[in-house]
Amino acid sequence: MAILIDENTRIVVQGMTGREGRLRTGLMLDAGTVVSAGVTPGRRGESFRGIPVYNTVREAREHHPEINASFILVPARLAKDAAMEAIDAGIPTIHFMPERVPHQDTMELIAYARERGSLFIGPNSPGILSPGKATLGGLGGRIEMMNTAFRPGPVGIISRSGGNTMTIAYYLTKAGFGTSTAVGVGGDGFIGTTWATLLEKFQADPQTEAVVCYGEIGGSNEEGAAELLRAGGFTKPLICYIGGRYAREGMRFGHAGAVISAGRGSAEDKRTALRDAGAIVVDHFDDLAPAVATALGTGALR
Repeated sequence: MAILIDENTRIVVQGMTGREGRLRTGLMLDAGTVVSAGVTPGRRGESFRGIPVYNTVREAREHHPEINASFILVPARLAKDAAMEAIDAGIPTIHFMPERVPHQDTMELIAYARERGSLFIGPNSPGILSPGKATLGGLGGRIEMMNTAFRPGPVGIISRSGGNTMTIAYYLTKAGFGTSTAVGVGGDGFIGTTWATLLEKFQADPQTEAVVCYGEIGGSNEEGAAELLRAGGFTKPLICYIGGRYAREGMRFGHAGAVISAGRGSAEDKRTALRDAGAIVVDHFDDLAPAVATALGTGALR
């Protein structure tokens, strides 16, 4: 099994006719993912690699009722309307890649998605990938890199960084493990799906035996995950690396949401909260795979 996406996922790409849309759609197709349709207003009747383009998501779903996921790749100024359209069409899983989306737009989208029952991943999400089943978005960048880093396996990945999602997957693959599903939650200050929500889904997934997380300064996702662990909502091994240990207050750490403000959100606070809740917190990236091996009782890398 996997979480969020699998071999039954059928995707509509909003913004497929643009340069990035064609690139990401091609990557998904090369990985064996089923893309049913594309959407670009005013471009109905066009196609890309045999995939038809429609004017609206509702129109695409009328012709392809099997669609159950949307990949949104449009300019930030159009992103809110595109996401609202997908939510209104009843699509259950929405992957939202645009960055620099105004915070007010994001907060409205998060509230609307929760109200209507859609799972909203993003903004600024690099993608979701279940190896051997489906990929939604752009993790890997090229099919060769994707196939090198990702192999099916028992470890879930949650990450606030696209590059570090790839790095974790590669280390796990190199160590003889593999990935059930990798989720890039996005690096903005407000995100649609929290670590706690994803951990609950990994808890229910029989393929996933442990979860590795990459966190960083800013926000409260890591603290929310710690609360879930303390409440007994996630009982599998959780191994975490938190970036930004030496960042000063007010220093932005790459992503828009990675900033310590008002003395809150430091790496050390997050490390302490997770460790006190029972998570395994490592100091270096190359400690992740050995920690997984120990947690799963293998005693050594496979």
